Amino acid sequence: MTQSFTSLAAPAGRLLLAFIFIMAGAQKITGYSGTAQYMEMMGVPGALLPLVILTELGGGIALLIGWQTRIVAFLLAGFSLISGILFHLVPSFGMEGMAAQGEMINFMKNVSIAGGMLMVVALGAGRISLDNRAAAA
Repeated sequence: MTQSFTSLAAPAGRLLLAFIFIMAGAQKITGYSGTAQYMEMMGVPGALLPLVILTELGGGIALLIGWQTRIVAFLLAGFSLISGILFHLVPSFGMEGMAAQGEMINFMKNVSIAGGMLMVVALGAGRISLDNRAAAA
C-alpha cells in the first residue's frame, strides 16, 4: 500500500469509530429523561447518565482529534463491552426470535467496536493527530 493511503487510514478509522460515540452522546442529551428511564429499567442508575454522556461525547471527540488516543480507545473498548453486556446480551436471554437476534446483533456490534478500539490501542492515533503533533514538538 502507498504511504499516503496508510497515513489516511488511521484518521479515517478514528473518524468512523468516533462517530458512533459522538452521535450516541448527543442523542442522550436530546432524549435525556427517556434515556435515564431506560437505564433505570435495565437496572443501571439513571444518575450515571451524565457520566455516560461525558464518556461518549468526550471520548468520541478525543478519539476524533487523536488526543490521548490509546488511553481513550482503551476506555471506550471497556465501555463498549460493559454497555453491550448490560443493554444487549443480558436482555437477549429473556427474549425469543427476532427480538433476541436483534439484541445479539447489537451485542456483537459492541464487541466489534471494542475490537476496533483495541486496534487503535495497539497501533496508536496515526500521523494526523494531536498525539503525533505533541510527540513531534
